Amino acid sequence: MKYIPIIGLEVHVELATESKMFCNCPAEHFGVEPNTHTCPVCLGLPGALPVPNKKALEWTIMLSQALGCKINLESHFDRKNYFYPDLPKGYQITQYERPFGENGGVSLKNQESGIKKIRIRRVHLEEDTGKLQHAEINGESVSLVDFNRSGVPLVEIVTEPDFRSIEEVDEYLKKLQKIIRYLGISNADMEKGSMRIEPSVSIAPISNFKFKTPNLPNYRVELKNINSFRFARKAIDYEIKRQTELLEKGDKIIQQTRGWDDIRNVTVPQREKEKAHDYRYFPEPDIPPIELTGEQVSGIKYQGELPDEKFARFQKDYGLSDYDAGILTENRETADYYEAAVKAANVLVGADREIPLKLWRKMIANQIINKKVNTAETVPAELVKKIVESKKTSEVDEEKLDAAVNEVLNNNSEVVASFKNGKTGVIGFLIGSVKRIVPADPRLIEEKLRKKL
Repeated sequence: MKYIPIIGLEVHVELATESKMFCNCPAEHFGVEPNTHTCPVCLGLPGALPVPNKKALEWTIMLSQALGCKINLESHFDRKNYFYPDLPKGYQITQYERPFGENGGVSLKNQESGIKKIRIRRVHLEEDTGKLQHAEINGESVSLVDFNRSGVPLVEIVTEPDFRSIEEVDEYLKKLQKIIRYLGISNADMEKGSMRIEPSVSIAPISNFKFKTPNLPNYRVELKNINSFRFARKAIDYEIKRQTELLEKGDKIIQQTRGWDDIRNVTVPQREKEKAHDYRYFPEPDIPPIELTGEQVSGIKYQGELPDEKFARFQKDYGLSDYDAGILTENRETADYYEAAVKAANVLVGADREIPLKLWRKMIANQIINKKVNTAETVPAELVKKIVESKKTSEVDEEKLDAAVNEVLNNNSEVVASFKNGKTGVIGFLIGSVKRIVPADPRLIEEKLRKKL
């Protein structure tokens, strides 16, 4: 029997605020000496009162709007109760009933329909937990807790189970990471733990999808310990195969949380999956409800172009291909650099009738993409001047080029013989040898070589 995967995602992103979510401790924790960025609030000591970080609230609302969510003008924080060593209070301050953002979506490219929308159920704000570190001390295996991360602002983006392939998951995650980086609210670096992925995976027979509203399975397996896009793909792929084998044997799949073991490349059971009532959610009594106005929400909205908008404009305004526009809009800094270089070209070479500006735009794109220009060290105007100079050096004297071609052919008689015996690949060696004498266009050099040969 053929099965179709049903995948939903929970993505946690640490916000790049200077201080933590409910206290003044520095939010930076990567590479910091353990338990040095802590205070009574983030350690959950008795009597300590949390005060929400305004910047974290604004950034969560900004992200929610960028993802097309409806913003709840009335929102509040909740307590999620569970006991784990990295949770000092015995509960986490999060959002349950009234998150800041709901009912958004991200559009993906789809081979059949052209566009597929992944629905976003909610975007909510919470505090991060501490971090467990497993070590060996005096020959004994121990678990240590570093509370530097405890209380760092954490935004969670929860999708509906709309993914039907690993490729869709991969595209969504990369697109989400790009949006977050454009907004400037987080570096969303998976290796440093500032972006973490928890896929929920189940499978259903293809017959369940005969109708417009498919019959989805009554279980889901949540995957944890994933710290890269590559591991996300491998973990989901393994889990789909594992569940398929179980169903084909007639076994029942239980709802549970499984961890990804990147040494053995398998998922391993951690615990049975909890339901909402297990956490005993209730409104956070120490933080009053948050009330917003429409004017406040409008003022928080990101004022620049989002990646999809910039991509479409680069194609329209600069005549770039999908590939070139995609590379140049991968991050905001590269996109801004390209546009600054195009403006510089308009000034520096605007009167050059030999090469139209449309071609200059392509030449600048090629230089940035293929030559891997260090945009931090080369200002856009310098890049354009270098292209102009390289264009001039390619216009070499015909007599000098002919002399260089003759010199290379006379000094490499064995290579010439190989070419004449059918080993045409040696032409590359001859082109390179001529170019070292005269910095001409390789295509022109090849043309002259072939005529001589």
